[in-house]
Formats: sequence, structure tokens, C-alpha cells
Amino acid sequence: MREPAKPGPLLHPFARPAAPADSFIRIVSGKGTYVTDDSGRRYIDGMAGLWYCAAGHGREEIIEAVAAQLRKLDAFHLFERFTNAPAEALAERLATLAPMPRARVFLTNGGSEAVDSAVKIARLAHAVAGQPERTIIISRSPSYHGVTYGGMSLTGLPANREGFGPGVGDIVQVGKDDLDAVSAVMDGNHGRVAAVIAEPVIGAGGVHPPRPGYLTGLRDLCDRHGAFLILDEVITGFGRLGDWFGAGHFGVRPDIVTFAKAVTSGYQPLGGVLVGPAVHEPLNRPAVLLRHGGTYAGHPAACAAALANIGLLESEGLIDRAPAIGDRLAAGLRSVAKTHGLTDVRGCGAMWAVDLPSGLDATATRNRMLAHGVIVRPIGTSTLAFCPPLVIDLADVDVLSAALRAALDTAADLASDPDPVLTTAPPAALSEG
Repeated sequence: MREPAKPGPLLHPFARPAAPADSFIRIVSGKGTYVTDDSGRRYIDGMAGLWYCAAGHGREEIIEAVAAQLRKLDAFHLFERFTNAPAEALAERLATLAPMPRARVFLTNGGSEAVDSAVKIARLAHAVAGQPERTIIISRSPSYHGVTYGGMSLTGLPANREGFGPGVGDIVQVGKDDLDAVSAVMDGNHGRVAAVIAEPVIGAGGVHPPRPGYLTGLRDLCDRHGAFLILDEVITGFGRLGDWFGAGHFGVRPDIVTFAKAVTSGYQPLGGVLVGPAVHEPLNRPAVLLRHGGTYAGHPAACAAALANIGLLESEGLIDRAPAIGDRLAAGLRSVAKTHGLTDVRGCGAMWAVDLPSGLDATATRNRMLAHGVIVRPIGTSTLAFCPPLVIDLADVDVLSAALRAALDTAADLASDPDPVLTTAPPAALSEG
């Protein structure tokens, strides 16, 4: 009798620890919009990895920039008196792109660290300005701000906090798009609110664009009550909405911006915080020491990757492609909605989601789409997210919605098998777009 498959030594994030080792799809290569698994099956990467691969896979320009930097200087930290040229060059470049004037740049290893850093810097700025009582951070539900204890505590997804014990204190959550609730928290905690944090478009919480005027309304409330506005642009930054940052797309001026993901298109781990003058000027005092930072923050190879990636986004006009990609994707998804009963289609720029009809599971539907050569991401039990690389051909954008249509067509037949055996290649009709 054959023994049941067992878990392997690798503990996967956001996965079941009991999942057998042979149940995972092993991705071995990528080129452009496509990735390939170890059986030779090719997929359209309809999620840009995890919202990050804006410039596409296999870009030699980024790979060579990283390799050249490693040959020159493999690594050196930024602590105390030390610096490195790629980190300085990246900070200069980011300051010119920032959606606020005279920005300074604090580098991290990724998005969760960026969010924690933003909160610590915001609270510190208030403290050194003589208002140490300003510690409350207002966040929203739903929202996603990472997996560190600070980011988890800010995140408005209760399932992400289950079992991990108490979170960080002085965090108050309100519903999305509810300016009255934000105002009430500020009025009820006069002089104690340090900042409001918001994603320009809620990402892993279900892809929810803001209602018109909401973000500028947050700006007005923060100005009125002396709080900072933090925009979490880990997903929306670097072109996803058709502008360098979502702040520019929505015409709002933040005090702090967090970024990661598409800053390197995922070629190296890197994140950071853009810090506006209202925040960094109180820190510019001889007695202030910023006792915060990571060993690998400002890693020269990661900064080289970011510089090369930003160069590609600019020289190839990839940011300008986001609206056309989004329009094409939205049209396809809305066509599926008309024939297959999707309960919602929503998005902004090249970042979209659908809500499935009652009774259909998002993970099972995603698995059926894998059988048609497309990778998307299930969110919760009923939502599928789409976030393709900005290099995607419009014909391949059509394949994303065609694969969803095909998966829904077969849902009834596969209802008893939520994880079907994948076909060896996408059906011809889908691969032709």
C-alpha cells in the first residue's frame, strides 16, 4: 500500500503546513509575461508574481545590473557612518519621483518592513516635535499592510491575525471610504492621532478603489487634526495605476509613502519609505538618532536592480500602458460577468478583481484557470485578483478573461473535484487570445 505524501522541509507562506510536498507547482523559469513549471507547462503570469513583476520576467538589463554590482561590491550596510553608491543613487532617483516635494528615502527589505518603518518614523517625528502622546494610527477594514506585528495589527483582515496573540497597541480601524468614522476617531482622541494609513487601492483586501474624493478627504482631515497621511503604495507604486504612484493618480499629497514590490519588479528584495518634509524636518536635529533599520536595507545589488527596473519602466513607457491594459481587462471581465453571473467587476489601472457567483469557490476556480494556462490569485472565498505585468500583450490580456470564462463553463462538471488535474497546455482557442 502506498504511503500518503508528506509535507517537505520547506514551510510555505500563506499555505497549509500539512500540504504534501508534491502538491506544489514548481516554477523553474520565466520570460516576459510567462512562467514555466518543471513539467514544461507554460502559464501567463496574471498576477505579476505577487503584484510585483511590472517589467516582466527574464529582463537581462536588470539581471546584468545586479551581476555587475555583485562583482564590484557584494554588500555593505548603511548603518552609522557608512553608505554605498547604489543606495545613494536610488534615493536621489526616488526623491525625484516622489509625490511630495523634498522627500527623503528610508530603505528596507520589503513592504512589511516599510510599513513598520513608516509607523515608527511617524510616531518619532511627533515625539521629537514635542507631541509624544500622538501614537494612534488609524487604519481601515478591509486592508492589507503586511505580516510583521505592526503590519498585521494595521491590517483589516481578521483571519490574518488569528492565533498570533495581541497585536501592536494604539491602532484604531474604521471601514473603508468612511470619512465620518475617521473624523470621529480624531475628534474623540484630540491631539493623540499620529497618522492615518491607507492603500490608494486596497489590494490583498479584495481590490477596492476608493470612492471619489475619499483620499483627498483623508488629506483634509489629517491637516485639520495635525496627523500625517501615510499612503501604503507597496502594490500601487511604480506604474500599476498609470502613474509612478497612486498618489499622483488620485491627486493627493501624502506625508509618507511606503513602497516595495514593483520598485525592482521582484528581481531583488527591496522596499522603503518616502518621507516628506513635515515628517523628516523635525528629525533634522543634532540630538536625534534614528534607532531603526535592517542589516540588508540599501543592499547595493537590490538598489542596482531598482535603478535598472525604474529605467525600463521609463524608457519603454510601461507605466503609460497600465490604463490600456486595465481597459482591455475590464472589458473582458465585464463580458464574462454578463454571461456567467459574476457579482462584481472592479479595479483601477492594471489592477482588477471579480467576485464569483454564490456557490463557486475562488481557489477551485483559480485551479481550473491553471488548467487553461493562467495564474491569478484567490482572495478569500469568492474573489479573484488580476494584476498582469505591464509588458503583457493585449492579446494575452484577453486570455485572462477567456480562461476565467472557460473555468466557469466547467465549474458544474468539476464541482466534485476542487483541484483538477492540469492539462499539459492551454486550449488552442485560449492561447490565440
